[in-house]
Amino acid sequence: MSKTLSFKSSIANFITSLNIFCGFVSIVYTSQNEFKLAAIFIILAAIFDTIDGLIARLLDTSSRFGVELDSLSDVVSFGAAPSFLVYKSYGYQFETIGIIISSFLLLAGAMRLARFNILIVDLKSKGDFTGLPIPLSALTITTLIYSYYQENQIITPYNNFVFPLVIILSLLMVSKIKYRALPNIIHKKFVVKISWFFILVFILISAIVTNGKFLFYVFLSLVIFGILRHIYLKISKKI
Repeated sequence: MSKTLSFKSSIANFITSLNIFCGFVSIVYTSQNEFKLAAIFIILAAIFDTIDGLIARLLDTSSRFGVELDSLSDVVSFGAAPSFLVYKSYGYQFETIGIIISSFLLLAGAMRLARFNILIVDLKSKGDFTGLPIPLSALTITTLIYSYYQENQIITPYNNFVFPLVIILSLLMVSKIKYRALPNIIHKKFVVKISWFFILVFILISAIVTNGKFLFYVFLSLVIFGILRHIYLKISKKI
């Protein structure tokens, strides 16, 4: 491996390391009952997870090592961190049952990533995902807690949705439902890039104005859309 390629790989791997660091910081804040900060660091981990993939493709440094490191990071940031966040913010009151259900996100996420790693063939291309991607699962439950954790509890009626949502997300991760990968806009036309820029700006502004609530409904809609798309493809016999 040339020094140039090694240096390029190190850049992508460093970004991936920031992902796992954010997951660790999230766990630390959750242990201190700072749930809003814990949620923010899971969101930051998702941002770094997106950036490292973009950099790897842009610099053409995709590698098996990078794939494995990315999956290990995801287990921490999008499996262990949100599971612990769910338990400490809500599940603790149900004692053993709370521990078991809260762990589903970690267990299902780890199995989903293991399946992804053994099925991946072409490191440079990304088709549909089999099962709900673990970052989307983590972001959905995390933004719910971020948006509706007030006065030392998840407010009613949203507290009633936490465990059902955890179970549904966990089942979707180990399911065979196909979820579309994020579009690779690096080589897209300028108009497409501009369109995506304005969409992201709109989402960011809406998230700020609604104190994060808009993001929860965006991620929840993506989860539901994958289910509806799968049903449509089944009915039309395209899968």
